[in-house]
Amino acid sequence: MGTIKAAAVVLLAVTLVGCKNPKETIGSIVGATAGGWAGSTTTTGKGRTAATVAGAVIGGLIGREVGRSLDRADRLHAERAAQRALEANRTGEAGEWSNPDSGNAGTVTPTRTYASSDGAPCREYQQTITVGGRTVQGYGAACREADGSWRIVN
Repeated sequence: MGTIKAAAVVLLAVTLVGCKNPKETIGSIVGATAGGWAGSTTTTGKGRTAATVAGAVIGGLIGREVGRSLDRADRLHAERAAQRALEANRTGEAGEWSNPDSGNAGTVTPTRTYASSDGAPCREYQQTITVGGRTVQGYGAACREADGSWRIVN
């Protein structure tokens, strides 16, 4: 497992080289994390490392492209929708957001609910973001903090 994490970190660093825009950096980080997680959880055995690495690279590149296009208002709409969906939506029920000024939109759909090792409620989710008519998907997990907010854990 240490090899997988190390490879993902190295590839994430490579992906971030040349990111001059904070939105690109954030998009790369979120994309690489989600892609690496998806690759590591969908395969087993010797292919797991390769899938994790490939997922991190592809996710990072897609995330960087999305980050280039999302403005502060888009991110605010997306964050609010994520907080609402993670808190109140049933598994499989999408929370939607859209920014009428940019035309960008997305969804956050909780896919599984579980308790962390310390007992905090956590949810896995699928996220879609549509920018300029192009839709990308990401996956992640978030756990509820003591103040009631949801913090992304991968």
